[in-house]
Amino acid sequence: MYTDIHCHLNFKDYGSVEELVSGCLAEGVDRIVTVGYDLPSSEECKKLAEWYDCVYFSAGLHPTELSHCSYDDLCGIERLLSHPKCIALGEIGLDYHYPDTDKPRQQHFFKAQLELAHRHGMPVQIHSRDCAEDTLNFLTQNSALLSHGFLLHCYSYSPEMTGSFLSLGAYFSFGGTSTFRRSKKPRRAIECIPAERLITETDSPYLSPSSAFGQFPNTPRSIPEITRNMAQIKGIDEDEMCAIVRSNAERLFPKLKK
Repeated sequence: MYTDIHCHLNFKDYGSVEELVSGCLAEGVDRIVTVGYDLPSSEECKKLAEWYDCVYFSAGLHPTELSHCSYDDLCGIERLLSHPKCIALGEIGLDYHYPDTDKPRQQHFFKAQLELAHRHGMPVQIHSRDCAEDTLNFLTQNSALLSHGFLLHCYSYSPEMTGSFLSLGAYFSFGGTSTFRRSKKPRRAIECIPAERLITETDSPYLSPSSAFGQFPNTPRSIPEITRNMAQIKGIDEDEMCAIVRSNAERLFPKLKK
């Protein structure tokens, strides 16, 4: 059975979410984690997780959404963490893609949320874009706050850096971009990361796989293609890859077992 550890079901691009979830189940995608990026989206994700047995959620403040976030939003995220289907705090992290990035504010909220997760014994889902060295340095400096585990979602940095992240306890998830043969970095990263640290995701509605190039929205129904591709890169059977991913996800996110 397939696992999508990171998607955004709260977006309106899918049409009927009920039909989407039914289609996912029909294709064997029976673990779906919908991820919040601010307080309102996190609360929407909670509702979706309450409506559908196969859906879980993660709550957090995304680094590019912080301009309208406050301490009250952090308190709201904290309240969501005790929900039985909230598996992690996230997505949180650093994103230096835009020229007007407020780096100190991103780092302040990143640490505040790591502290929150640590206090509540929760793993975290981390977003990192265009800031590989800063992310590694930040996590190294705050490694004491990572004792409950962390996922680098949609990993896009060099294969050479994976060893440093692994030493901090990282898990890595890969989505549709890893299915393109020209996407050498994620494919090489999958090659060198131990299978017991790999998880599958879609980040839908974004990042469609190669078979759906240029199509929008992407959905969790593309997880079988992503899993097959990961299995081929690792040189193992697809069913075995599914089982490994399921085991990894449950190890990192214990609430998925419940």
